[in-house]
Amino acid sequence: MPSFDEVLKEAGEFGRFQKRVFFLLSQTGITFSSLFASVVFLGPAPDSFWCRIPGAAELSERCGWTLEEERNFTVLPLHLGNESVTGECERLDVTWDTSVSCTSPLARHGNHSTGSLPLAPCHDDWVYEEPRSSIVSKYDLVCGNAWMLDLSQSILNLGFLAGAFILGYAADRYGRILTYLLSCLGVGICGIIVAFSPNFTVFLIFRFLQGMFGKGSWMTCYVIVTEIVGSDQRMVGIVIQIFFTLGIIILPGIAYLIPTWQGIQLAISLPNFLFLLYYWVVPESPRWLLTRKKGEKALKIMHNIAKHNGKFLSPHYSEITVSNEEVTNPSFLDLVRTPQMRRNTLILMYAWFTSALIYQGLVMRLGIIGGNIYLDFFISGAVELPSAFLIIVTIDRIGRRLPFAVGNIVASISCLITAFLPEDIPWLKTTAAMLGRLSITVAFEVVYLVNSELYPTTLRNFGVSLCSSLCDLGGIIAPFLLFRLAAIWLELPLVIFSILAAVCGVLVLLLPETKGISLPETVEDVEQL
Repeated sequence: MPSFDEVLKEAGEFGRFQKRVFFLLSQTGITFSSLFASVVFLGPAPDSFWCRIPGAAELSERCGWTLEEERNFTVLPLHLGNESVTGECERLDVTWDTSVSCTSPLARHGNHSTGSLPLAPCHDDWVYEEPRSSIVSKYDLVCGNAWMLDLSQSILNLGFLAGAFILGYAADRYGRILTYLLSCLGVGICGIIVAFSPNFTVFLIFRFLQGMFGKGSWMTCYVIVTEIVGSDQRMVGIVIQIFFTLGIIILPGIAYLIPTWQGIQLAISLPNFLFLLYYWVVPESPRWLLTRKKGEKALKIMHNIAKHNGKFLSPHYSEITVSNEEVTNPSFLDLVRTPQMRRNTLILMYAWFTSALIYQGLVMRLGIIGGNIYLDFFISGAVELPSAFLIIVTIDRIGRRLPFAVGNIVASISCLITAFLPEDIPWLKTTAAMLGRLSITVAFEVVYLVNSELYPTTLRNFGVSLCSSLCDLGGIIAPFLLFRLAAIWLELPLVIFSILAAVCGVLVLLLPETKGISLPETVEDVEQL
């Protein structure tokens, strides 16, 4: 009986059928990256806000004050009494009622100077002056609640982490395409609920679930694409990353055109319902079917692939070699039971963690260095595009390990240089930062490909999902690490990023080279790499 790779070679390793499936599934990258980076535009800091004194709204309406006049009566006396108090997180501990004068609302407190009037922390009486609505103003994520914005991004990454385990397991047990379709449905439904959440708790719960389903759709589509092409065409695993970058580039345009955070949330969620149409055009992975002892179904799909590619399978292809491994449910122990698998798993987990922490840290750093957030975000996304082309022209010539290592090392050097360059050379500082973003993107994209190539078919989806769960752990830590360390010194996070990337650059050299080899079908194949 022929092996799967022999049948695939005769049916066409990257013909019209695979190109169509690749293009359709690649669209998932656009919606996933928009979800990944959406917090930058869902929760921008308001231009200005201040705390309203109880009763001020009613008095303002009676007196006919403008918002600016109400602010002057509320904040100006507070600032005159204590210049260090801005009126954003504290207010005068007084209450205005209808007996208060419209021209001198503090007259009843005439025996006190404004500096001696008691102060009280603000809780839920903020007034926001911002051109666009955001989750910050919707749920009052300011002052003592500001850390909750970081929490919202960490919760999303926690959802990614849960999706890596739960849906990665489901894809290996119940099938790639079923898991993909259910994940897309979940992303769409949860995204709608997030947009209309009545309170922040509901927002967090369904943002977590949207992250979980989002990770399931992205990782599963990636595995399907790499499993239906030949070993010489697996660079599609890199090309698919271009669509992730396209999502990053498109997102600021969506945010610029849509004035509300709810509209942005719906714009990045609703397209997932269109992916349900793939049920009729994207088949189950034949490699997965073979591992589940479903050779007849796999062969039927291969005949269909050959037909669409304008080829015909030989008549003696009545069966395909079925994996000799016993069909079992994957577990973490399967990934560390043998020496090569154990080494690969530990190094890949660290590489995922480092790539995600640095990448997301550099993306979120755009929100704290000032400038035009829409333009800066667009440029930073455009800088990522050359990374895929750099990998494509090098990966089949010099292999996987060297670009993987160089990407990390250059990112390390760039982050360190950016941290210590003086602010009076902005063009050089920006250039170094962009080089770091480009380099860590190269490393991030290579780890996807290498991870899928270093695990057998029976464990591939679970292995990729489990290792990439460290990517999600990095994403959980990134917001807190960035903002807390930046409060000490703005460039301190870059120094930490530099150290992590340098260590990763050395470790990945210990991985086996997978250039030009067939995807391993069994654990024994991996041990012989």
